[in-house]
Amino acid sequence: MDYLLPGIIGLIVIHISDPAAIKKVPVVKPVVWVVGGGLLTYSIVRIWLSPDKLPLPVWSVWLGWALLALSLATLVYSLFVSLPFFKTYVATGAGDRLVTTGLYALVRHPGVIWTVLLALSMVLASRSRPGLIAAPLFIALDILVVIIQDRFFFRRMFPGYDAYRRQTPMLVPNRNSLRAFVDSLKEPKAPVHNDPPG
Repeated sequence: MDYLLPGIIGLIVIHISDPAAIKKVPVVKPVVWVVGGGLLTYSIVRIWLSPDKLPLPVWSVWLGWALLALSLATLVYSLFVSLPFFKTYVATGAGDRLVTTGLYALVRHPGVIWTVLLALSMVLASRSRPGLIAAPLFIALDILVVIIQDRFFFRRMFPGYDAYRRQTPMLVPNRNSLRAFVDSLKEPKAPVHNDPPG
């Protein structure tokens, strides 16, 4: 299953950005995101286009497409809109603030929730039999990497992360985090000042 290895390597490469941010190594973050994202995308396309298809009913394929649109939009929002894009993915070092509102009030790693839904929806939409192997493998690897980030990297990258860990669940929302999520949506937004990089 040669299509799995690029995806596994891609997921691992993407997360090299965390130690690079801590060590303030220049240029590494955007490079690893492009290389890792490229490998993961290549793997997903190969899995999607596999001629080995599951005999799924039409309604499940349509459900897969609907869930795919929802999970992809929410994943992009979680990772690239809720977080300050330039500081998170391009600039040298870690971002200068910890995001604890919106989806990040619900759980500390909302991207994992949407990645799980995305992987499952891709299996349904593509009907790919190899996706039955790839989806759980990619989900498990994503969760493993997030556990490593949570325990070893983020507390060194963001002041206040330990307090955030104590009040916000890692992956499964609870009553308090649901309340915090709703409350954060009600709070008025402060104007955003886009300072030039540098």
